[in-house]
Amino acid sequence: MPSTLPEGEVAPQDGALPGAAVREAAERPFGFYLHVPFCASRCGYCDFNTYTAKELGGGGSQASYAESAVGEVRLARRVLERLDRPVETIFFGGGTPTLLPAADLGKMLKAVRDEFGLAPGAEVTTEANPESVDPAYLEALLEAGFTRVSFGMQSASTHVLKILDRQHTPGRALQAVKEATAAGFEHVNLDLIYGTPGESLDDWRASLESALSADPDHVSAYALIVEDGTQLARRVRRGELPMPDDDDLADKYVLADTLLSQAGLTWYEVSNWARTDAARCRHNELYWRGDTWWGIGPGAHSHVGGVRWWNVKHPSAYAERIAARHSPAHARELLDDETRRIERVLLEVRLAAGLPLDVLDAAGRAAVETVLADGLATLTGGRLVLTDRGRLLADAVVRELLP
Repeated sequence: MPSTLPEGEVAPQDGALPGAAVREAAERPFGFYLHVPFCASRCGYCDFNTYTAKELGGGGSQASYAESAVGEVRLARRVLERLDRPVETIFFGGGTPTLLPAADLGKMLKAVRDEFGLAPGAEVTTEANPESVDPAYLEALLEAGFTRVSFGMQSASTHVLKILDRQHTPGRALQAVKEATAAGFEHVNLDLIYGTPGESLDDWRASLESALSADPDHVSAYALIVEDGTQLARRVRRGELPMPDDDDLADKYVLADTLLSQAGLTWYEVSNWARTDAARCRHNELYWRGDTWWGIGPGAHSHVGGVRWWNVKHPSAYAERIAARHSPAHARELLDDETRRIERVLLEVRLAAGLPLDVLDAAGRAAVETVLADGLATLTGGRLVLTDRGRLLADAVVRELLP
C-alpha cells in the first residue's frame, strides 16, 4: 500500500469550499482526474493507491465503482454550483482504468459532461496496461468520447519487465499502439522507465527504438524511483538489487533526449516529449501550472483556488461516504501565497516554456546569476529556461532558486 495520507485540517462533510477559491477557479483552466484503484497484479515499484482483488479482501467493488465515481462528480457539481466553466481536460488514471468495462469509463465521462459540460476540443485521456485492451475495447472508448490513450510500456526488455513485475510481453505495447491508431485515436502516449537494476544502456536504447517504431506522438520517460514500502524497496534493502545509479540515470536521460529528438519529438517538460503542440498532455500541463482540478476516487487529490484536499484511501470507505452523500475528503489544506509561489518554482522550472523571473523572491533572483554562469539555464523573454545540462540537474537548480 502507498504511504499514509497527510493529516491536514478537517474537511467539511459537504465538501464546501471558500467563495474566493471558487471565484479563482472560474478564471483558470479546469480539469477532472478520475482514479480507478484496481490492478490485476501489483508492480514491484508502484506506491500508488491501488488494490488487487486479494488486497481488497472482499472490500470495495469493481462492479459498482463507476456509480460511486459518478456520485462524486455530482458532489463536485453541488460544491461548484456557481462555477460556470466547462471542463478542458479529463484524465483516467490508476491503477488500471481499463480493468473496468469500457461502458463504465464511458459512464464516468458522461457524468462529467452532463454535470459540467466539455470545452470544445477537450482532451480526454485514459491510462491503460497494454494487455488490458483489445481493438473492440479501444473502439468503445473512442465512441464514448476519449481522445487520447497512454500505454504503460516501461521497457522492451524481458528481464527488465520481470524486475518491474510487469505482466505484458515486450511486443504487446507496440501492438496496442497500432490498435489504438487503427481505432481512430490521434494521440497515443507510451510511458517508459529507465534505470531499473540490471538494465544496460543497450537495453534502454532498444526500448527507446522499439517505442519509436510504433510511431506514438508522445513519449514519457521517467527515472525509476525506489519508493519506501514497495516490493522493490524491500529487495534493495535486502541487497538483492542495487539502487539506481545517478550517473547511469544521467546517461540514459541523455540517450532518451537524443533519440526522441532525432525522431521529431520535442521536450516540453523534463520527462515528456511530444511530436506537436497538439500532442502534449494538456491535463499534466494543468497540474504543472497549478490550475484547477477535481480528483475523483479513493486517495485522489484535488486543487481548487488554493485549497488542496485528498480523499480517503480505501474503496470501501470511499463508497460508504459517497452513498451517504458526504464528501470523501480525508483532509485538506489552505495554501498560502508563499507555498503556492514555491510550488510554482518547483514545477514550472521543469517546463520548456521556462519559469517567469517574477515568481522568484529577492534571494531567488540573486541566485539566477549563478545558475546562468553554471550553464544550467538561459534567459528568454523574462523566463528562466533550462539548458540540456540544466535538465539533468533540475533539482539542483531548484535548490539554488529556493535557498
